[in-house]
Amino acid sequence: MKIRLLLADDHAVMRDGLAALFAGDLGVEVLALAEDGHQAVRLAREHRPDVVVMDMAMPRLNGLEAAKQIREHLPATRILMLSMHSTLEHIQQAFNAGATGYVLKESAVAEIRSAIEQVHAGRTFLGRQLQRHANALLSADRDTALERLSRRERQILQLVVEGRSSSQIGASLRLSQKTVESYRSRLMKKLEVDGVAALVKFAVSRGLTPSA
Repeated sequence: MKIRLLLADDHAVMRDGLAALFAGDLGVEVLALAEDGHQAVRLAREHRPDVVVMDMAMPRLNGLEAAKQIREHLPATRILMLSMHSTLEHIQQAFNAGATGYVLKESAVAEIRSAIEQVHAGRTFLGRQLQRHANALLSADRDTALERLSRRERQILQLVVEGRSSSQIGASLRLSQKTVESYRSRLMKKLEVDGVAALVKFAVSRGLTPSA
């Protein structure tokens, strides 16, 4: 039986490249491709894949938030997170969001393919270059800065660091501008940062959005 995949990455070269490589693989079937987190959640609910291969940093809704929503609606679907970040903090955030595998984007296709098999079988997977974090990951404190934010606050954080104004965010989320500004103030207080520039720096450091 083939492993049914959803590939989610905002970079077409990565997304389409993996799809092309897996096209000739008799063990997997690519059901759909997503270019942002919202699309990934929608397509996951529509196709109910066995495994979602998810970019951690995507526009509109990042991979962490998308993973949480997919796991909420489809607890049997496994998440394999792709990232350019190799720090323990990024790995911990991915696992906290519901991922059971984490590989670097620079990994060989064979390693990504192996990771898909492992998470599909219900096992956890860390890429070869990340094995030094394995023991620390098991004992790491799960109370991260991001987890202090509500789901709505994390959603607004994503939009703020993408350069949206309070009025634009309000229109997108059907909230008043005053309500959005209240959420912004609250999340900055929780994160102990001051201003949009500091929020962007925080988001980049957590792998929620590309640094360039």
